[in-house]
Amino acid sequence: MTAPKRSARRLSSCGTLFDCATKHSRILEIDGEMASPDFWDNQEKAQERVAERKGLIGIVKPLDEALKSSDDLAAMIEMAEEDESFAAEVPPEVERIEALLEDLKLKALLNGRYDAAGAILTINARDGGTDANDWAEMLLRMYLMWAEKNDYAVELIDRHDNEEAGINHASVAIRGPMAYGYLKGETGMHRLVRISPFNSEGKRQTSFAAVDVSPEISDSVEIEINPNDIREDTFRASGAGGQHVNKTSSAIRLTHFPTGIVVQCQSERSQHKNRATAWKMLRARMARMEEEKREAAEAAKYQQQAKTGFGSQIRNYFLHPDQRVKDARTKYGQGNFHAVMDGDIQGFLDAVLRWRAGQPVEEDDD
Repeated sequence: MTAPKRSARRLSSCGTLFDCATKHSRILEIDGEMASPDFWDNQEKAQERVAERKGLIGIVKPLDEALKSSDDLAAMIEMAEEDESFAAEVPPEVERIEALLEDLKLKALLNGRYDAAGAILTINARDGGTDANDWAEMLLRMYLMWAEKNDYAVELIDRHDNEEAGINHASVAIRGPMAYGYLKGETGMHRLVRISPFNSEGKRQTSFAAVDVSPEISDSVEIEINPNDIREDTFRASGAGGQHVNKTSSAIRLTHFPTGIVVQCQSERSQHKNRATAWKMLRARMARMEEEKREAAEAAKYQQQAKTGFGSQIRNYFLHPDQRVKDARTKYGQGNFHAVMDGDIQGFLDAVLRWRAGQPVEEDDD
């Protein structure tokens, strides 16, 4: 019974690891704020509190379950030592608790400064012509499907359709518990190899799309940006939106000269709202750059901007000659291409978390 006892002890230490008491206290504080009649007067602040509470519950609830299971296992072991008829119930319970523990260990890796924040995800088509535009839209759908599976909220910030097929670029905000923590490892180049549906000769085509992920931070977080370093351009919105898009210059593009960061928003009819969103995107990109500087010593490879072309991809997706998806960093892979494109990417996200923490990564044989 040594191994089961060790599992129980490991779970009992999780309360300290996650600072469970502090999280329970914070949930009670937020519940008190939400009970106030003027809680929703400030919509943005209220939504931040609701999101924070949801993130805390996402950790505290499974942790409480794990700690209760630890106590139950300890009692079960004592009974098994006195009555062998209980012994058969111990191994399956240990297996279940070990799975809980692995999930909690993974959540413990989501400890970055902005990991609990929402994510602003931008996809740009790169090399590959129309195939790359189509590939960028496929990736956008993949992330939206992942968000839907996890009950995350999604807001379209910007989308520019390609005339023939797919998109030139798109930006979305994905909001839910640890959205940025899970998605930040997706930044980089994604490479697709397939028989091109846009080539009449049926030749194999390699396409690239760049993904960029930044934390969606609240206005209360101080980010130093000199307004004199910013150029603002207005232009007419394009894409879906009716006749309005061709009549008013409501879209906003911001260029930050010192870093070369460019963000834009055209999702709203109001130029004022698009400007506010563009500034939020810029602050998010700046926050991520600051985070990367702090992490440079342990994760220098994450400081490089995604580059166009062969050799810079973080993940390879194959539809020809066989169907599979393989991460170039963790070596984690899945054999069901279409399941991945339908949002089954959690295995890749978890593998990147473990890889960054120096933990072993197992390949999925599916």
